[in-house]
This record gives sequence, C-alpha cells and structure tokens, in this order.
Amino acid sequence: MNFVRAAWKTTGAVVLCIAAASILLAARADSPSYRQTVEKWRQSYEAQLKSDTGWLTVSGLFWLHEGENTFGSGPLNDIVLPASAPASAGSFEFHAGRTIVHVKTGVRAILNGKPTETAEMHSDSNSDQLAIGDLTLYVHSSGDRYTIRLRDKNSRLRKDFTGTRWFPVDESYRVTARYVPYDKPKQIEIQNVMGDTLQDTIPGYAVFSLHGQELRLDAEADASGLSVVFRDLTSGHETYAASRFLDAGPPKDGQVVLDFNQAYNPPCAYNPYTTCPLPPPQNRLAVRIEAGEKTYHHPAGTPGH
Repeated sequence: MNFVRAAWKTTGAVVLCIAAASILLAARADSPSYRQTVEKWRQSYEAQLKSDTGWLTVSGLFWLHEGENTFGSGPLNDIVLPASAPASAGSFEFHAGRTIVHVKTGVRAILNGKPTETAEMHSDSNSDQLAIGDLTLYVHSSGDRYTIRLRDKNSRLRKDFTGTRWFPVDESYRVTARYVPYDKPKQIEIQNVMGDTLQDTIPGYAVFSLHGQELRLDAEADASGLSVVFRDLTSGHETYAASRFLDAGPPKDGQVVLDFNQAYNPPCAYNPYTTCPLPPPQNRLAVRIEAGEKTYHHPAGTPGH
C-alpha cells in the first residue's frame, strides 16, 4: 500500500492534508477558526484534484503483456491513446518486470525533462513519466501486474467534474488517539479494487473513543506521519463503498490527533483507471462516521459510469 499512497501524495493532495493537519494540531479544538480551517483545507483538496496533475486527469490503464506493447492513437495499437497523439507513437518492451520505451522517429516525447527515443521506465517513479503533448504515460504496478497509466489534461472526467461533497464540520469527530506501536511491525496482505494482492507494513495502531465507543485503527507510517484506510457503516450509502483515507501528523508523546472531518475519498471514487487499496478487516468499523467526504456524484456518460 505504500506505493499506492505515495502515488496519491505526488498529486500534492496529501501534502495539503498534512499542512492543514499541522495547523489543526496547533489550534484549540474549540477555536472559532476551526471550521474555517477545515473548509479551507477542503477547498485546497478539491483544487488539487482538478489540477493538471490531479486524479481527474488519469484517463487510461493498460495492462502490459510480455514483449512489445505498441502505443498511439491508431486503433490497431495495444495501447490506444486519444486522437491528439500520433497514430503510431512507439512501443513499450516489457519483460520480467522491466519496461523499456521505444519512441518512433519524428515523435516528440519528453522523459525526465529531456527528449527521448529509448529509455528504461521504472514503475511508480515520479520522474519516469513520458510526456507527448498534453498526454503523460508512466508505468504503474498493481500487485504483481504492471500497467501503463495515462494522464490527459483534457480528460472527460476533468471537464465534467461535478465537485466534492462533505458532511458538515463536526468537532466531535476530531479526536486524540493513543498510538500503540507493535512490538514488531506487522506484515499484512490486502486487496485492491482490481483484485490484486498488495503487501503492507503496519508499525502500530491508534486507539480512541468516539461518541462513547472505543475504536482502533491500524495505521501506516511515512515521512509525513500516519495514514489510514478505513470503512464504516456509512460506506456504500452516504460515503464511497470501497474505503476512505485519513492522514494525521506523526505521533507525539504516544498520542496522535485523528480528524475525520478530513477523511477523503480514494482516487477510485472518481476514476475507474485507478487501483486503490481496500481496508484490512480490522479497519472496518461497526459505527457510522458521519464526517469527511461523501460519495462523489458522477455525471451521466463519464467513463466507467
């Protein structure tokens, strides 16, 4: 799951989450500015989602097969790109987990800021992204499988975006949890929405009381703090069925603040070309978390809907 959430962080959305979280940690829970702070965070979240690098620009997911995988706008390619691309742009040579791109002579393609004709592209690398006009292609791993993911600044999902929806801000869903490290980081297997198995490392869990009930969530750690994938009794009703995400700052003195007003949808809530993780069984809460982001309303005719 680390690489899945890292991919989300490269969009800048979680960077905004962590920045806002630090502000919230500094504020008193009963501060009159709390609501405005959360609303500002939500506006920044939506702005990033709609940006040139936001998840709404992802417009294709193409599974690689061993050998040559041709790409271009022509219908006979393995990877069929939008009409703005050359009819035959090149190929991805895939073998045993390695991907080498071969760009056709005369096609302008930029990799790592420089024109390229042949180069190895590493999976889920921020720098190994091949730009052809307004299109960007990069290698993405989903469990043991590999894909080419496509970004298009002119994607239908981005143009037809209807906006995010949220529960009203409720300070009772901002809780201080006790963070408990495992004696040894726990290795677990989880599934993603594509049915692939992912390996994850969980160093600890957060225990907290919410509306009089004690709950706990396994939490993943990274350089920014903690992150959680969870589901609750609103899932599939008011909120996205598969999961929601929640980020927090690093634990301090054995405690961490969890603000469910900042719980947000994974990319797959908006986009069928993403490979989001599902929560492990222990992170499926038998309570209603009526806070954070609600289900996205897809306009009729958008891809996958």
